[in-house]
Amino acid sequence: MTLEVLTRAPAGPAHPVPVLFIHGAYSCAALWQPFFLPFFAERGYSAHALSLRGHGGSDGREALKQTRLKDYVDDVLDVARRLPAMPVLIGHSMGGMVVQKVLETGATVPAAVLMASPPPHGILAGMLGAMIFNPLLAWQMSAMQRLGPQAATLEGAKRALFRSDTPDDYIRSVLPPAEAESDAVMLDMMGRDLPPSRPRRDVPVLVLGGESDTCVTSASVVVTAQAFGTKAEIYPAMPHAMMLDPEWQKVAERIATWLAGVLPAA
Repeated sequence: MTLEVLTRAPAGPAHPVPVLFIHGAYSCAALWQPFFLPFFAERGYSAHALSLRGHGGSDGREALKQTRLKDYVDDVLDVARRLPAMPVLIGHSMGGMVVQKVLETGATVPAAVLMASPPPHGILAGMLGAMIFNPLLAWQMSAMQRLGPQAATLEGAKRALFRSDTPDDYIRSVLPPAEAESDAVMLDMMGRDLPPSRPRRDVPVLVLGGESDTCVTSASVVVTAQAFGTKAEIYPAMPHAMMLDPEWQKVAERIATWLAGVLPAA
């Protein structure tokens, strides 16, 4: 299977440990292209972003609805093992759940970053909460799952991913087109194939969230951090799309600073 990987190489010698970004549901590798790939390349990292099977330019679109979470794990491991060294895994939203499942395999990962990631107990509680407290968002996400990308709207993207005052033209300029998502993966994340409630503690994990995230609440991010034996870092007023927000650099700088403290020196 051919998997799309977008890469930005540093101008000079690369840090011995590359970074690999994993996108969330309804998205693809292009999510990382505007800001995070160039940012980390400028700081000496070989920066890569994967489109999971059925997304972006990767194969597997015809079998997407039956694709399982474990298949996404295989995609990450396949790409990671073809890099010169095992990379830091940085997953956003569903991509954070994929990273948790990669850690479950026992793969030798130097470090991991979970950005607005669902907790190990999955997305069901969050979905039920959205139905009660944010029914319009819940309805829009359900429509996306049933009807696919044709149900996507700029208004829905703003509600799910951005601050309410983010200019429409800015969103159009940075957000890649919506993608279809696997029904089977959604079932896995609801409870059919979740990571262990007591995950590995031998891998450094940075857990980040946004105070204004309407998809993954701050409380869920705190639960994720507690499971990994660390403390959640919640950014005031930050929405779900942390890597595309106008204040994205605060998040990127924190990740870079943290990596400098947990990785071997270049």
